[in-house]
Amino acid sequence: MGLFDRFRPAKIEAQAAPQLMTDSFNYYLPGLMTAVGRDEAMSVPSVARCRNLIAGTIASFPLELYKKSTGEKLGKPLWLEQPSIHQPLSTTLAWTVDSLLFYGVAYWRVTETYFDDGRPARFEWVAPGRVSYRTDANTNYIIQYTIDGTDVPMSGLGSLVTFSALDEGVLQRGARTLRSAIDLETAMRVASATPMPSGVIKNTGADLSPEEVQSILASWKSARERRSTAYLTSTLDYLPTAFSPRDMMFVDAVQSTATQVARMMNVPAYYISADMNNSMTYANVQDERRQFVSLSLAPYVHAIQDRLSMDDITARGNIVKFNVEDAFLAVNALERLAVIEKMLALGLITVEQAMEMENLSPNGNDTDEPNVL
Repeated sequence: MGLFDRFRPAKIEAQAAPQLMTDSFNYYLPGLMTAVGRDEAMSVPSVARCRNLIAGTIASFPLELYKKSTGEKLGKPLWLEQPSIHQPLSTTLAWTVDSLLFYGVAYWRVTETYFDDGRPARFEWVAPGRVSYRTDANTNYIIQYTIDGTDVPMSGLGSLVTFSALDEGVLQRGARTLRSAIDLETAMRVASATPMPSGVIKNTGADLSPEEVQSILASWKSARERRSTAYLTSTLDYLPTAFSPRDMMFVDAVQSTATQVARMMNVPAYYISADMNNSMTYANVQDERRQFVSLSLAPYVHAIQDRLSMDDITARGNIVKFNVEDAFLAVNALERLAVIEKMLALGLITVEQAMEMENLSPNGNDTDEPNVL
């Protein structure tokens, strides 16, 4: 291969129409009473905590470009440092993971492309609710995407890069659990906001028609919600049935619901204080972090880095990966230095390499990375 061959535009195939994995890429579940929207789900503290743990942690991982055959770290293209010109990388990643978590799909729109090979140079995150699509006759493949009702190209500038999660998203598979959690929050809010305890209205006079009963109950409920005084006739009597939050099992219900939410979102229950019997020690923090990455974060990490490593975005032979080790799993200084000392003793690395591993400037030389073509 000659020198000028390296600069010839690479042939990029048009983005293949993605296979329709599920029909759940919507905000709500049609036809189900348990349908839950994202805003409702995030109003539950345990859901918000799980979301922020997953999205916030992954958003702190830097993206790196590697040569697939050797594992050599390459210079970063501009979009790996900041995909969108409107927001930092961490914000784009956090909302990408949010979309994957709740809806099972995330979208980036291509806003800039490289002149030489046509690959994307900049992106912007697009909310799933703005995106719809049309399928082929057999509803197996998506043939056209639209944003806010307008068709967008299926490849090149203005097209959508689709990230697919490994399931249909928690708004669908966890709709009933989320609805239970929301209803529990509502019941607790009503109990704390209502100045008068719950009770029953007893009628000591003539029986009333169902319409009259419903009218009395509606008026009584309306008066209680407005915290105003209600009037009862001489034949009606209000019998309060006051229960404490513990009597109403609110405390146990909150704990049980939080545990169910943690299971549904694949987060260890003690991370959201739902497992009161667990005690963490410094000795097992690293092991717990590795388990959290392997079991909770891995599906979203791989969904993003594998999609960004595909040929329509990254040149063949290179891959994009999150640098999880340095960002989240780094051991403490004493353990790290002990490993480096053993590697030096065995002749596996040089002093200069050891200093580089600790981000130290070898012999006072400039540590700036050389330019990569």
